[in-house]
Amino acid sequence: MSDASNSAEKPPPPNWILHHPAYQQMKSLEIEDSAQVHAAFLVFMDLTEVRQWKEVSCVKSPELQVILLEGREKEGAPVQTVLPLPVHRSLSHKSIRHVLDRGFPMLLCAVACDSTLVYQRMTDGLVTPDPPAGPFQDLGRRQHRKRRQKP
Repeated sequence: MSDASNSAEKPPPPNWILHHPAYQQMKSLEIEDSAQVHAAFLVFMDLTEVRQWKEVSCVKSPELQVILLEGREKEGAPVQTVLPLPVHRSLSHKSIRHVLDRGFPMLLCAVACDSTLVYQRMTDGLVTPDPPAGPFQDLGRRQHRKRRQKP
């Protein structure tokens, strides 16, 4: 064997999540639902490692008994609150209201048992959608059909 193969990095231990500093910090918040702690860790890793969010931190919500994540999508962007939630756990309007009342924009992240993450932006009230982006143009070919009148 060459020296290069000997100096290769060892794979992480099978239970590397349990030893990760962010997971340890989340465990120290003493949330009873271990599935929610695991979901929060998966979302934390996605935000920091994949999406490259800045200043991501975990905060305990004693009223909801969940871990909330707070962070910035990019440097200088406003702080957003992310509620990681295992798909089997229900969510009430009161819970959403509690998170929205924190004053930051909110993302709900549903975490499936296969670690699939689905983000949904939650707002306080109805929000009109942005107009479609892209090179769309009205070609003026709208058909004006007259309704047939029954005799």
